[in-house]
Amino acid sequence: MPTLQQLRYLALLDETLHFRRAAERAHVTQPTLSAQLSALETKLGLQLVERSRARVVMTPEGHEIAARARRILREVDEITELAHRGRQPLGGTIRVGVVASLGSYFLPLVIPDLHASHPDLRLYVREGTAADLTTRLDDGALDLLFLPLPARGPDLDTARLFREPLLAVTPNDHPLAQLSAVPRERLKGETILSLEPGHKLHEQVRQICEATGAEISLDYGATSLDTIRQMVGMGLGLSLLPALYVRSEVQPNRLVTARPLAGPQPFRTVGMVWRRHAARAGEYAELAQILRRILRQTAPEVTVID
Repeated sequence: MPTLQQLRYLALLDETLHFRRAAERAHVTQPTLSAQLSALETKLGLQLVERSRARVVMTPEGHEIAARARRILREVDEITELAHRGRQPLGGTIRVGVVASLGSYFLPLVIPDLHASHPDLRLYVREGTAADLTTRLDDGALDLLFLPLPARGPDLDTARLFREPLLAVTPNDHPLAQLSAVPRERLKGETILSLEPGHKLHEQVRQICEATGAEISLDYGATSLDTIRQMVGMGLGLSLLPALYVRSEVQPNRLVTARPLAGPQPFRTVGMVWRRHAARAGEYAELAQILRRILRQTAPEVTVID
Protein backbone atom coordinates (compact mmCIF):
# COMPACT_ATOMS: atom_id res chain seq x y z
CA MET A 1 0.00 0.00 0.00
CA PRO A 2 1.21 3.56 -0.64
CA THR A 3 2.43 5.44 2.40
CA LEU A 4 1.03 8.81 3.38
CA GLN A 5 4.44 10.33 2.73
CA GLN A 6 4.48 8.99 -0.82
CA LEU A 7 0.99 10.38 -1.43
CA ARG A 8 2.09 13.75 -0.06
CA TYR A 9 5.12 13.80 -2.38
CA LEU A 10 2.91 12.95 -5.36
CA ALA A 11 0.40 15.70 -4.50
CA LEU A 12 3.20 18.27 -4.19
CA LEU A 13 4.70 17.27 -7.53
CA ASP A 14 1.29 17.53 -9.15
CA GLU A 15 0.94 21.07 -7.78
CA THR A 16 4.43 22.31 -8.66
CA LEU A 17 5.33 20.18 -11.73
CA HIS A 18 8.92 20.59 -10.55
CA PHE A 19 10.95 18.03 -8.56
CA ARG A 20 13.16 20.57 -6.78
CA ARG A 21 10.27 22.83 -5.73
CA ALA A 22 8.22 19.83 -4.61
CA ALA A 23 11.17 18.58 -2.56
CA GLU A 24 11.65 22.01 -0.97
CA ARG A 25 8.01 22.16 0.04
CA ALA A 26 8.27 18.64 1.47
CA HIS A 27 11.50 19.58 3.32
CA VAL A 28 13.41 16.66 1.82
CA THR A 29 16.15 16.32 -0.77
CA GLN A 30 15.24 15.97 -4.42
CA PRO A 31 16.75 12.44 -4.68
CA THR A 32 14.65 11.35 -1.68
CA LEU A 33 11.45 12.62 -3.23
CA SER A 34 12.28 11.12 -6.63
CA ALA A 35 13.14 7.73 -5.10
CA GLN A 36 9.91 7.62 -3.11
CA LEU A 37 7.84 8.43 -6.18
CA SER A 38 9.62 5.72 -8.15
CA ALA A 39 8.86 3.31 -5.31
CA LEU A 40 5.21 4.38 -5.44
CA GLU A 41 5.06 3.72 -9.18
CA THR A 42 6.55 0.25 -8.58
CA LYS A 43 3.98 -0.50 -5.88
CA LEU A 44 1.11 0.54 -8.12
CA GLY A 45 2.56 -0.95 -11.30
CA LEU A 46 1.76 2.30 -13.06
CA GLN A 47 3.66 5.29 -14.45
CA LEU A 48 2.57 8.43 -12.65
CA VAL A 49 5.08 10.96 -13.95
CA GLU A 50 6.73 11.59 -17.31
CA ARG A 51 10.29 12.71 -16.59
CA SER A 52 12.48 14.74 -18.92
CA ARG A 53 15.16 17.38 -18.57
CA ALA A 54 12.85 20.06 -19.92
CA ARG A 55 9.77 19.53 -17.78
CA VAL A 56 7.65 17.28 -15.60
CA VAL A 57 4.33 16.02 -16.93
CA MET A 58 1.83 14.06 -14.87
CA THR A 59 0.21 11.13 -16.63
CA PRO A 60 -3.60 11.19 -16.56
CA GLU A 61 -3.52 8.42 -13.97
CA GLY A 62 -0.89 10.28 -11.95
CA HIS A 63 -2.97 13.46 -11.92
CA GLU A 64 -6.10 11.57 -10.84
CA ILE A 65 -4.28 9.69 -8.09
CA ALA A 66 -2.73 12.97 -6.88
CA ALA A 67 -6.21 14.52 -6.63
CA ARG A 68 -7.42 11.55 -4.60
CA ALA A 69 -4.25 11.72 -2.49
CA ARG A 70 -5.05 15.32 -1.54
CA ARG A 71 -8.47 14.24 -0.32
CA ILE A 72 -6.93 11.44 1.75
CA LEU A 73 -4.33 13.79 3.22
CA ARG A 74 -7.05 16.31 4.01
CA GLU A 75 -8.95 13.70 5.99
CA VAL A 76 -5.79 12.71 7.88
CA ASP A 77 -5.07 16.36 8.68
CA GLU A 78 -8.61 16.80 9.95
CA ILE A 79 -8.20 13.83 12.28
CA THR A 80 -5.19 15.61 13.75
CA GLU A 81 -7.12 18.87 13.97
CA LEU A 82 -10.02 17.11 15.68
CA ALA A 83 -7.68 15.84 18.39
CA HIS A 84 -6.08 19.28 18.69
CA ARG A 85 -9.44 21.00 19.00
CA GLY A 86 -10.23 19.01 22.10
CA ARG A 87 -7.03 20.27 23.72
CA GLN A 88 -7.00 23.88 22.51
CA PRO A 89 -10.02 25.45 20.75
CA LEU A 90 -9.12 28.20 18.26
CA GLY A 91 -5.43 27.51 18.56
CA GLY A 92 -2.79 26.24 16.17
CA THR A 93 -2.67 27.12 12.48
CA ILE A 94 -5.59 27.82 10.15
CA ARG A 95 -4.73 28.03 6.45
CA VAL A 96 -6.73 30.97 5.16
CA GLY A 97 -7.50 32.04 1.61
CA VAL A 98 -8.57 35.60 0.88
CA VAL A 99 -9.35 37.43 -2.35
CA ALA A 100 -6.93 40.21 -3.25
CA SER A 101 -9.66 42.87 -3.23
CA LEU A 102 -10.25 42.16 0.48
CA GLY A 103 -7.26 40.73 2.32
CA SER A 104 -4.96 43.71 2.73
CA TYR A 105 -7.79 45.94 3.95
CA PHE A 106 -9.91 43.55 6.04
CA LEU A 107 -7.34 41.47 7.90
CA PRO A 108 -5.48 44.42 9.52
CA LEU A 109 -8.79 45.47 11.09
CA VAL A 110 -9.31 42.17 12.90
CA ILE A 111 -5.91 40.52 13.43
CA PRO A 112 -4.64 42.71 16.32
CA ASP A 113 -7.70 42.09 18.50
CA LEU A 114 -7.90 38.46 17.41
CA HIS A 115 -4.27 37.88 18.35
CA ALA A 116 -4.79 39.59 21.70
CA SER A 117 -7.73 37.33 22.58
CA HIS A 118 -6.32 34.14 21.01
CA PRO A 119 -2.51 34.36 21.11
CA ASP A 120 -2.04 30.69 20.17
CA LEU A 121 -3.97 31.04 16.90
CA ARG A 122 -1.91 31.39 13.73
CA LEU A 123 -3.31 32.34 10.31
CA TYR A 124 -1.38 31.24 7.23
CA VAL A 125 -2.74 33.53 4.49
CA ARG A 126 -2.82 32.98 0.74
CA GLU A 127 -4.32 35.45 -1.76
CA GLY A 128 -6.00 34.47 -5.02
CA THR A 129 -9.21 34.62 -7.02
CA ALA A 130 -12.39 33.19 -5.56
CA ALA A 131 -12.38 30.30 -8.04
CA ASP A 132 -8.76 29.36 -7.32
CA LEU A 133 -9.21 29.59 -3.56
CA THR A 134 -12.40 27.52 -3.62
CA THR A 135 -10.59 24.79 -5.53
CA ARG A 136 -7.80 24.82 -2.96
CA LEU A 137 -10.35 24.65 -0.16
CA ASP A 138 -11.99 21.63 -1.78
CA ASP A 139 -8.60 19.95 -2.24
CA GLY A 140 -7.74 20.47 1.41
CA ALA A 141 -4.86 22.88 0.73
CA LEU A 142 -6.79 25.61 2.60
CA ASP A 143 -9.08 25.43 5.63
CA LEU A 144 -11.04 28.66 5.51
CA LEU A 145 -11.81 31.43 3.00
CA PHE A 146 -12.73 35.09 3.32
CA LEU A 147 -14.44 36.30 0.16
CA PRO A 148 -17.52 37.98 -1.30
CA LEU A 149 -20.58 35.76 -1.18
CA PRO A 150 -22.23 33.74 -2.52
CA ALA A 151 -19.73 30.91 -2.73
CA ARG A 152 -20.95 27.92 -4.68
CA GLY A 153 -20.12 24.32 -3.92
CA PRO A 154 -21.95 21.17 -2.84
CA ASP A 155 -20.00 20.73 0.37
CA LEU A 156 -19.51 24.28 1.66
CA ASP A 157 -20.75 26.10 4.75
CA THR A 158 -20.75 29.88 4.92
CA ALA A 159 -21.09 32.58 7.56
CA ARG A 160 -21.96 36.12 6.50
CA LEU A 161 -19.81 38.75 8.23
CA PHE A 162 -20.64 42.18 6.80
CA ARG A 163 -22.03 44.24 3.95
CA GLU A 164 -19.46 46.59 2.41
CA PRO A 165 -20.59 49.57 0.29
CA LEU A 166 -19.05 50.26 -3.10
CA LEU A 167 -18.11 53.94 -3.53
CA ALA A 168 -17.69 55.96 -6.71
CA VAL A 169 -14.05 57.00 -7.13
CA THR A 170 -13.21 59.88 -9.47
CA PRO A 171 -10.24 62.07 -10.42
CA ASN A 172 -9.98 65.03 -8.06
CA ASP A 173 -10.79 67.47 -10.88
CA HIS A 174 -13.83 65.56 -12.17
CA PRO A 175 -17.21 67.35 -11.84
CA LEU A 176 -18.61 64.43 -9.81
CA ALA A 177 -15.90 64.96 -7.19
CA GLN A 178 -17.62 68.20 -6.19
CA LEU A 179 -20.85 66.39 -5.22
CA SER A 180 -21.60 64.97 -1.78
CA ALA A 181 -23.22 61.93 -3.43
CA VAL A 182 -23.19 60.77 -7.05
CA PRO A 183 -26.62 60.29 -8.71
CA ARG A 184 -26.69 57.02 -10.59
CA GLU A 185 -27.85 58.74 -13.78
CA ARG A 186 -24.65 60.80 -13.76
CA LEU A 187 -22.67 57.60 -14.43
CA LYS A 188 -24.26 57.25 -17.87
CA GLY A 189 -21.59 57.39 -20.56
CA GLU A 190 -18.72 57.35 -18.07
CA THR A 191 -15.87 54.84 -18.47
CA ILE A 192 -15.63 52.61 -15.39
CA LEU A 193 -12.37 50.83 -14.55
CA SER A 194 -12.48 47.51 -12.73
CA LEU A 195 -10.54 44.39 -11.92
CA GLU A 196 -10.10 42.01 -14.83
CA PRO A 197 -12.73 39.31 -15.48
CA GLY A 198 -12.51 36.39 -13.08
CA HIS A 199 -12.85 38.58 -9.99
CA LYS A 200 -16.26 38.77 -8.33
CA LEU A 201 -15.89 42.53 -8.04
CA HIS A 202 -15.60 42.79 -11.83
CA GLU A 203 -18.94 41.03 -12.28
CA GLN A 204 -20.66 43.26 -9.73
CA VAL A 205 -19.26 46.44 -11.29
CA ARG A 206 -20.33 45.19 -14.74
CA GLN A 207 -23.90 44.77 -13.52
CA ILE A 208 -23.93 48.31 -12.10
CA CYS A 209 -22.62 49.64 -15.41
CA GLU A 210 -25.40 47.88 -17.30
CA ALA A 211 -28.02 49.32 -14.95
CA THR A 212 -26.72 52.91 -15.14
CA GLY A 213 -25.57 53.15 -18.75
CA ALA A 214 -21.90 53.42 -17.81
CA GLU A 215 -19.30 51.64 -19.93
CA ILE A 216 -16.99 49.19 -18.22
CA SER A 217 -13.50 49.41 -19.68
CA LEU A 218 -12.30 46.27 -21.41
CA ASP A 219 -8.96 47.85 -22.35
CA TYR A 220 -7.59 48.38 -18.86
CA GLY A 221 -8.59 45.34 -16.81
CA ALA A 222 -6.49 45.69 -13.65
CA THR A 223 -5.06 43.02 -11.37
CA SER A 224 -5.18 45.13 -8.19
CA LEU A 225 -7.25 47.89 -6.63
CA ASP A 226 -4.12 50.04 -6.35
CA THR A 227 -3.68 49.90 -10.12
CA ILE A 228 -7.28 51.04 -10.59
CA ARG A 229 -6.79 53.93 -8.16
CA GLN A 230 -3.71 55.12 -10.01
CA MET A 231 -5.42 54.91 -13.42
CA VAL A 232 -8.40 56.87 -12.09
CA GLY A 233 -5.97 59.48 -10.78
CA MET A 234 -4.49 59.81 -14.28
CA GLY A 235 -7.93 60.49 -15.75
CA LEU A 236 -8.49 57.17 -17.54
CA GLY A 237 -11.95 56.74 -16.05
CA LEU A 238 -13.94 56.34 -12.84
CA SER A 239 -14.32 53.28 -10.64
CA LEU A 240 -16.43 51.66 -7.95
CA LEU A 241 -14.27 50.49 -5.07
CA PRO A 242 -15.01 48.77 -1.74
CA ALA A 243 -15.32 50.99 1.32
CA LEU A 244 -12.55 49.30 3.32
CA TYR A 245 -10.10 49.85 0.48
CA VAL A 246 -11.22 53.49 0.24
CA ARG A 247 -10.57 53.92 3.96
CA SER A 248 -7.14 52.33 3.73
CA GLU A 249 -5.75 53.75 0.47
CA VAL A 250 -7.98 56.44 -1.05
CA GLN A 251 -8.64 58.76 1.88
CA PRO A 252 -5.05 58.94 3.21
CA ASN A 253 -3.37 59.37 -0.19
CA ARG A 254 -5.72 61.96 -1.77
CA LEU A 255 -4.85 60.89 -5.30
CA VAL A 256 -8.55 60.51 -6.11
CA THR A 257 -11.90 61.38 -4.54
CA ALA A 258 -14.46 58.87 -3.22
CA ARG A 259 -18.18 59.59 -2.99
CA PRO A 260 -21.20 57.39 -2.17
CA LEU A 261 -23.84 56.81 -4.82
CA ALA A 262 -27.12 58.57 -4.14
CA GLY A 263 -30.05 56.38 -3.16
CA PRO A 264 -29.61 52.72 -2.25
CA GLN A 265 -25.88 52.06 -2.13
CA PRO A 266 -24.48 49.05 -3.96
CA PHE A 267 -22.64 46.70 -1.65
CA ARG A 268 -21.01 43.33 -1.52
CA THR A 269 -21.56 40.76 1.20
CA VAL A 270 -18.35 39.37 2.66
CA GLY A 271 -18.23 36.13 4.58
CA MET A 272 -16.34 33.02 5.63
CA VAL A 273 -16.43 29.71 3.77
CA TRP A 274 -15.29 26.27 4.90
CA ARG A 275 -15.91 22.61 4.15
CA ARG A 276 -19.15 21.48 5.74
CA HIS A 277 -17.64 18.39 7.36
CA ALA A 278 -14.34 19.98 8.41
CA ALA A 279 -13.15 18.85 11.82
CA ARG A 280 -12.94 22.46 13.00
CA ALA A 281 -16.28 23.59 11.54
CA GLY A 282 -17.61 24.47 15.00
CA GLU A 283 -14.55 26.62 15.66
CA TYR A 284 -14.99 28.48 12.39
CA ALA A 285 -18.54 29.39 13.37
CA GLU A 286 -17.21 30.63 16.72
CA LEU A 287 -14.51 32.60 14.90
CA ALA A 288 -17.18 34.30 12.79
CA GLN A 289 -18.87 35.54 15.95
CA ILE A 290 -15.58 36.89 17.28
CA LEU A 291 -14.84 38.70 14.02
CA ARG A 292 -18.27 40.32 13.99
CA ARG A 293 -17.66 41.71 17.49
CA ILE A 294 -14.29 43.10 16.42
CA LEU A 295 -15.65 44.65 13.22
CA ARG A 296 -18.32 46.55 15.13
CA GLN A 297 -15.48 48.40 16.88
CA THR A 298 -12.98 48.74 14.05
CA ALA A 299 -14.97 49.12 10.80
CA PRO A 300 -17.80 51.68 11.00
CA GLU A 301 -17.93 51.78 7.18
CA VAL A 302 -19.49 48.32 6.98
CA THR A 303 -22.72 46.79 8.28
CA VAL A 304 -22.05 43.73 10.41
CA ILE A 305 -24.43 40.81 9.77
CA ASP A 306 -25.47 38.64 12.72
